[in-house]
Amino acid sequence: MKKQWLVRYSEIFLKSDPVRRQWENVLIANIREVMPDVHVRNERGRIWLDGDVKPDRLKNIFGIVSFSEVEHIRIDELEQFLPDYCRRHGVEKAKTFAIKIKRVGTHTFSSNDKAIEFGNLLRDEFPHLKVNLAHPDKEIHIEIRANEAYLFDTVIKAVGGLPLGVEGTLVALVSGGIDSPVAAWMMMKRGCRIIPLFVALDTFLDETTIARAKRVVEKLAQYQPGIELTVVTDSYLAAAKEELTRRHLEKYTCIFCKRRMYRVATAYADKVGAKGIVTGESLGQVASQTLDNLVVLTDAAMIPIYRPLIGFDKEETIIIAREIGTFEQSTSHASGCKAVPKGPSTKAKLDTIREIENKLEATDIPLPV
Repeated sequence: MKKQWLVRYSEIFLKSDPVRRQWENVLIANIREVMPDVHVRNERGRIWLDGDVKPDRLKNIFGIVSFSEVEHIRIDELEQFLPDYCRRHGVEKAKTFAIKIKRVGTHTFSSNDKAIEFGNLLRDEFPHLKVNLAHPDKEIHIEIRANEAYLFDTVIKAVGGLPLGVEGTLVALVSGGIDSPVAAWMMMKRGCRIIPLFVALDTFLDETTIARAKRVVEKLAQYQPGIELTVVTDSYLAAAKEELTRRHLEKYTCIFCKRRMYRVATAYADKVGAKGIVTGESLGQVASQTLDNLVVLTDAAMIPIYRPLIGFDKEETIIIAREIGTFEQSTSHASGCKAVPKGPSTKAKLDTIREIENKLEATDIPLPV
């Protein structure tokens, strides 16, 4: 008997053979990045791990749907081995049980044949047990592959999605609040590596806001090892704010701010080879996220903008933030932006915004070295 770990994936299995093999290799590389001392091998639809497997890390690797610690024996040892396995795994304390068989390969028996055979074996060994296939107290799983058998009684749910990196890289505008880290995480789950970017508005933000954003990104590192927040400081908004105040158009401050953030993120994405920008915007949640204002904001970007939270309400986002571990840091103390006007515009006009921008002195886009 040998203990191993069985790793399952789902969407990868549906791809064409060349894509499936490529994505399997990416997933295996991601597993090795987190647990370099673990030996990994794969078969179609399954990955097997030997060594010092850390379940808490394994469950946060995108692409893995679930996994189980298994005991590996030869198929001809099953009849002798099964009662002892069940005894060690608490079957005696159960009132009902079920045997679930999954079989891969060519055999002289069906999965149902073996389920009946082993069910009868266990009822002889444990007379108090009754079969309940729908809602058993205890499930024993047996996966048969060729002449090998793998036994397990626990399925641990993992994060799922696509392997990190198979879809390329995106720049995520991260404020440190609740929404933006959730949006970044959702795009990670769809196979994107994320480069988080914080645009610090000179004179309008202090270190508490930047520090919060850094703490949030540290939480995301459990899903993307090595991720770090990039911070750029930009003085553009100070000049824009002055012009808007002069013209009694302070209501457009947030629009100018976000358009500038989009331009900084676009330039940074071009520098690092990213394929788009991720934001935490949700339709109608705040003044700058109305349908009219999103049209004006999108105009400032020259690459795709991905808004995975666009149809979410706040409670739905909070649920995910709690699940992924960012909520506590996102709601920790930070001073916030001091440039927000009392009555922000909800229906900015693109022509008006462009006309004001054209009157401002052009400034270089700040980028990290």
